[in-house]
Amino acid sequence: MKKLSILLACAICAVKSLAGDWNSVALKHSVTGVQPMTGLVLWTDNAKNRFTAYGASHALEYSYVAPCKVVTGCADDGTIQYDWSYLENLLNDIKSRNHQAVLRFFYVYPGEKMVDDNKGTTAVPAYIKALPDYHETYKNVKGDGETWYADWSNSELKRFTKHFYTDFAARYGSDPRIAFIEVGFGHWAEYHIYDSNGTDIQFGKNFPTKEYQKEFFMHLKEVMPIPWAISIDAASDEYTPFTNDSELQALQFGLFDDSFMHQNHEIGSKDGYNEECWNAMGKDRWQTGVCGGEISYYKSSDQKNFTNPAGMYGHTWEEMARKYHISFMIANDNPGGKNSWNNPTRFKECSMAAGYHFVVTDCETDGVQTRLTVKNTGVAPLYRDAFFAIGSVRSETSMKGLLPGESIDVVIPSSLHVDKNGTVDNAPEIVCDFILDTQRIEYECDITTEIGGVVDNSCNNIRGKFSLDGKVAAPGIHGIIVSKGKKVATK
Repeated sequence: MKKLSILLACAICAVKSLAGDWNSVALKHSVTGVQPMTGLVLWTDNAKNRFTAYGASHALEYSYVAPCKVVTGCADDGTIQYDWSYLENLLNDIKSRNHQAVLRFFYVYPGEKMVDDNKGTTAVPAYIKALPDYHETYKNVKGDGETWYADWSNSELKRFTKHFYTDFAARYGSDPRIAFIEVGFGHWAEYHIYDSNGTDIQFGKNFPTKEYQKEFFMHLKEVMPIPWAISIDAASDEYTPFTNDSELQALQFGLFDDSFMHQNHEIGSKDGYNEECWNAMGKDRWQTGVCGGEISYYKSSDQKNFTNPAGMYGHTWEEMARKYHISFMIANDNPGGKNSWNNPTRFKECSMAAGYHFVVTDCETDGVQTRLTVKNTGVAPLYRDAFFAIGSVRSETSMKGLLPGESIDVVIPSSLHVDKNGTVDNAPEIVCDFILDTQRIEYECDITTEIGGVVDNSCNNIRGKFSLDGKVAAPGIHGIIVSKGKKVATK
């Protein structure tokens, strides 16, 4: 009896020693698919048509949204009235393909029948257009066609615009069907109204004043939880106050570039306008604001050629994604190309070259909690909260904002289960409330370790085998036990 008590005491002694130590655990995991909120993007109609071949090659779909299609009127007390069914149908359609949406709201779309059967109709709600003091202006834009411009002298249009984003954010701010939104004014909300035969900007008439622009974006800062971006054309002080206003520069917005990788994109290749705009808006903006855009249409072949592994105009897609820290990029016409690189495999490869990429470089447990060292080897951070978890137990440390090349330690207040071979059978997962329930954020890991080497010298000479809770191990037990003061795996 006395001998058994000594044995148990020693086993408990060993377990207590082990419980306080962090011991490396073997863990293997891989990234097999395009990660949520990253990669190349197809327009919704094209994504639907090419789903069989390309559905797994991208995780995002793009769509414009006309505010007038969800607004039904305005009550006497100023409350905006909505019917969100149009947007609901759109989001559910995108979700049905296991994709998330990138949305852009607009008022002006030159030459297109995005609103009704008339070319260039604005997307301003009908109740505003019916006001006696609301007057739109018209221009036949060379190269783009008939264009109507919202009346920015109208007080209700300005009030509505702020309220619309408030109401949208209240309803959809945490909706996992939406990854990002793009915001702006002018043609296509791209922050310009220029055309080749000249369209004069008229602040407070066909374009909002710089004062209202600031008012709007300071408001957006307060109400919008969805990561949002504005066009790089906002770098122009002709149109905007951004480059000369420290308060606006401090906002955590991202950028989109709708002529990415065109022939003259880079400084040193003719005008370098695009790169200059990126620089003017802040070289470090990507650290807190999502960056993306659309592959150039300057030449009809640009969209088809940018996935060429040899590059386009002297730069590969991978190089440019890394330089500008791209999370998403519209590449709608790439699947229609006839080159050897226009295929789903290369499209997926290019998608996976954008955004974040998590690698677990160390995994340890003390029998009570689990500690991971996580590195981001991607080109951009994750812009939404996501947490490592074991089962339903999450770490308190979010992966949001982990920059490329940086590592953090993540502690999960739950232990790992180790099988008879010393490998984990309840591997940690990354959980995120802002992705679809059918999506997964994956991580890469290839950790191997030797079981043993944890020694309690006071018990080294005690013969016998004990479980980690200090109980005598039955003959033939499988799993991790304490034998002669060492943690070992039995076979």
